[in-house]
Amino acid sequence: MRVIGIDPGLRNLGWGVIDVDGVRMRHVGNGICHSTASADLATRLLELHRQLTDVLARFAPHTAAVEQTFVNKDAVATLKLGSARGIALLVPAQAGLEVGEYAPNAVKKAVVGVGKAAKEQVDHMVRMQLPGVTIEGPDAADALAIAICHAFHSQTARRAAKVVG
Repeated sequence: MRVIGIDPGLRNLGWGVIDVDGVRMRHVGNGICHSTASADLATRLLELHRQLTDVLARFAPHTAAVEQTFVNKDAVATLKLGSARGIALLVPAQAGLEVGEYAPNAVKKAVVGVGKAAKEQVDHMVRMQLPGVTIEGPDAADALAIAICHAFHSQTARRAAKVVG
């Protein structure tokens, strides 16, 4: 199974692709989609849409996972992040993929074992899970963590279905 994890952001939208075979995971690719900070919101969303669409076409994932947005004190920033998250959900849906959504603390708990882990801990554990990986930046590391989280949750769901079925 090929999984793409997406870390939504208006300036930097991270993505990470892994292959999962049972309990084995292998890094396939990672990177960051960028939007032009000086452009209007619609143009920035279009830039992210085009870049993420290209990533999905290049790597052909079977499923996708997106980090849920948390609300912060700056309502305008939260709305802009929500718009970028809309692109992160829309592009995989347009490709016909099922999209899982995970809270940031659920991703950290799945990858590190602690829901309030620091970014450095997440990065370290992603590197442990995917030996030899070169990560393009913190947003790409987060996206790989989201993909790993989705892989763990999918494995658990498949095992539960076997027990029930």
